[in-house]
Amino acid sequence: MTTKEKILRRLQSAHPLSGKQLSRYLGVSRQALHVHLKELLATGAVVKTGSTRAAQYYPGDAAPAAVEFSKQLVLSATDENAVYEALAAALNLKTALKPNVESIAHYAFTEMLNNAIDHAQTERGTVSFALGRGAARFAVRDFGIGLFASIASKHGLADEHAAMLELVKGKTTTMPERHSGEGVFFTSRMADRFSIDSHRVGMVWDNDKNDVYVAQRRNLKGTLVQFSIKQTARRTLESVFSKHAPADHDYQFSKTSVLVKLLRAEFVSRSEAKRLTANLHRFREVTLDFHGVAWIGQGFADEVFRVYQNRHPRTLIRAINANKAVHTMLSHVNKA
Repeated sequence: MTTKEKILRRLQSAHPLSGKQLSRYLGVSRQALHVHLKELLATGAVVKTGSTRAAQYYPGDAAPAAVEFSKQLVLSATDENAVYEALAAALNLKTALKPNVESIAHYAFTEMLNNAIDHAQTERGTVSFALGRGAARFAVRDFGIGLFASIASKHGLADEHAAMLELVKGKTTTMPERHSGEGVFFTSRMADRFSIDSHRVGMVWDNDKNDVYVAQRRNLKGTLVQFSIKQTARRTLESVFSKHAPADHDYQFSKTSVLVKLLRAEFVSRSEAKRLTANLHRFREVTLDFHGVAWIGQGFADEVFRVYQNRHPRTLIRAINANKAVHTMLSHVNKA
């Protein structure tokens, strides 16, 4: 019987157990135990509640029910930090979550609630925050104008899909005098799973699968934002910020990445290229991820990697995950 099988059998017969109890039962060090638990936690076979010395382990099918906080809000009379402090006290988040996870939850929740307060143009809102099955989850819902509709209207964009693409790039806001437009960008990178639903547009960041995709939804009034992070997550606020706002760029939000397939799977025209590159001059480095893109036309490639690059030499654009057909076209343009 493997060590992982012994852990599962022990937890099935007696749970919850602490790390100290498990290491004593197995006759291994806490460090050795962590190696085996890491994979079991990642697959969901084992669930962890609490943090550090208060941590408890359960078999995945016997995890305690979610503990949840929910509240209806009058947005104009709401302070996002006061709401977070209330739910953090109710759910004992300072003990239940590791410090890095709690810091991320604090940042993400207050950023998303503040967006609803400032941008939704409605009085009605709801929030919920739950701990259960090894993850922390929250939802922020408003019944206002709709996130993508608001961006499209403010920036004169063709439709809500175009607004979604601008949001993905970062630095897009309908209220530049009060917001930097960075909240959604960084929150989407901190989550294991993050989604925004508004009207008929649904957008999902699945960071476990390193994927972003758009789905057609049933019409939803206003905006629903949902966020989930595993209680075992190791990322920190600092690691996420430093990746896109590094020290060598004076800690400014200067690096972004765009999944090109969010437009569509094949690209031909220069107009599509102009849509993709709009406002990218606000960044010093841009990574265009061609994962899932089947083919691009010469006009598209030339507009992005020659015309636009020559017009904006301070913005470095690089391509990753290009298949053979896309790579061949990019090489052709670069040699022209």
